[in-house]
Amino acid sequence: MPRDLADVLHYFLPELEAPTRTTSVAGPSRAATGPNESSGSPERPTAAIHALPVLGLPVGDRDVVRATLGWNLAVETARLGGTAVLLTPESEQAAPLWPEPGPGPLGCELIVRPAKDLASLYDQAHEIARERAEDNRGGGTVFVRIPPEWLQSEMAPPGHPRWHLLLSGRRPAELDEAIETAAQLIRTHPGSDIGLSIHGVTRVEDARRAFEHASERLERETGQAFVSYGLLVNDLHVFRAIAAQRPIGLAHPQAPAARALTDVARLISVDARSRSVG
Repeated sequence: MPRDLADVLHYFLPELEAPTRTTSVAGPSRAATGPNESSGSPERPTAAIHALPVLGLPVGDRDVVRATLGWNLAVETARLGGTAVLLTPESEQAAPLWPEPGPGPLGCELIVRPAKDLASLYDQAHEIARERAEDNRGGGTVFVRIPPEWLQSEMAPPGHPRWHLLLSGRRPAELDEAIETAAQLIRTHPGSDIGLSIHGVTRVEDARRAFEHASERLERETGQAFVSYGLLVNDLHVFRAIAAQRPIGLAHPQAPAARALTDVARLISVDARSRSVG
């Protein structure tokens, strides 16, 4: 689903809001199911249960900022009414990145499981996606934290997630890292859509240039462009939330960072609804 950054700027700048439009979103379309008119009995239609979509989130064992942003995106997904679970493989090095496992703010849940490779991690992610579907009423997403080094050493197993989100700063070294990670995902996870959200910016134009540079270069090198997931602004409240270990939207609901997180979570939620599978 190609999506230019300009298509989502109205989420961040009210003065750029455009008239209501219909956005095409990749994924299976689902028509409403009505009564079986060919049957003589007035059977009540049974709604299919769709597993929650799984969103891969590459975050290193010592990457405090990306872990904080990923957890906050899960919390904001729950605030929007969806089921939100963040699964991370057990790691002593990564343990300080996360709050206590279990249900957290707004029902957002952190699950820590032992996993040694992509196959075991994805098996658990899909299991959770099916389990949570039973209680799912408002959509949602299973965020799965992927250690980036795992992408360098192995091909993903059959049935792997085909939806990933990278979080990158706008500096050249950070964009280079995002492009390299995306190229690894394209190689190891064939058929995946790879989103990019630019964080740590103070101006929309900076985010636009960073995204366009990264997407154009990735397309030149691999034939596939990034999908835009907007921007996350540079705000001291992000670092205050890290220190306090509280979600930004609850600790500082009026902060620019909180609004930006909500808007990126809204983009994720819209795409998640098109990706639910039976």
